[in-house]
Order: sequence, then C-alpha cells, then structure tokens
Amino acid sequence: MKTATSAGLLLYRDRSGLEVLLGHPGGPYWRRKDDGSWTVPKGEVQDREDLYKAALREFEEETGFHPEGPAMALGSIRQAGGKHVHAWAIHADWNPETLVSNTFSMEWPPRSGRMQSFPEIDRAEWFGLATARLKILKSQVEFLNRLEVLLQEKKTDIAPDEPSAIPSRSRKTQR
Repeated sequence: MKTATSAGLLLYRDRSGLEVLLGHPGGPYWRRKDDGSWTVPKGEVQDREDLYKAALREFEEETGFHPEGPAMALGSIRQAGGKHVHAWAIHADWNPETLVSNTFSMEWPPRSGRMQSFPEIDRAEWFGLATARLKILKSQVEFLNRLEVLLQEKKTDIAPDEPSAIPSRSRKTQR
C-alpha cells in the first residue's frame, strides 16, 4: 500500500506579532473539535505532480485565495496515520471571511444511504504562534517551529550597519 502524500501552504503575516493562517476541517467528524484539529491548508499530491505546484493548487481549492510571492520550504513531516505532508510558508495577508472551499461527499449519517456534501475547510483563521500551537494538529506543530526558526535566521542575516534595501532618490528626482 502506497503512503499518501499531501502538500500545503502556511500563510504568515506580522501584525503586532507573527500570525499564521490555519484551516479547520469540514464535515461532521470535525464539527465539535477545536484544539488540536486545525491544519495547514493542504491536499493530496497527484501522481508525478510537482509538490510546490500541488501545494498552491490545494491551497486555492481549499480557500479560494491564490497567494503570490516567494515561498520558504518548511520540509515535510509524517502524520500519525502515516501520511507525509510537505509545506511551504508564504508571507501574505488574506481575509478568511472570503473563504470559498471545495467540497467532498460522504454518506451521512452513517448507513443512512444519504450522501451529503461538506466543505473541505469550514473556516480559516489567523492565530498568533502560541495559540496556533494549541489549535494545530500535533504532528504539524513542527511546521510552526520551522517557520519561527527560518524567520529568526532571516532577521539575523541583515546586519544593522547594512544599507537599507529601499533605494534612495537622487537630488534630481526629489522635489
């Protein structure tokens, strides 16, 4: 049996502190679950599909938002059920109230013969890192840790005496 592989994106922003966007799984099994049930928006990788392209596709399918900009690889983790999840972080801001998720169908209630549709993600929300660590699936906490380390390393790469990345204007162009 082949182990499932998923890929996803972890959006982050800085509003008086680092925040990450997590999605809450839709469907009846997750309805009343909160702490330890949120996830990086992700989905299964198709055969021979580029992992990063799959992450972008899945994020857009599950949220309705197409983030742009450079991505930082967060590597992969293995979830309790054996699934391998690859993730990338992108600095972006998005309003989760505009969430439009694709759906899945399942028999519900069980053995009723009735098929019902549910959103893959029923809501998304920005969380500070401390809260995100409580909300996210236990196996995915490592993605938050890796993001925090990468952003810290990024800050220390810029020496205090380096010139600003913002180009200065010459006297001729200043008015």
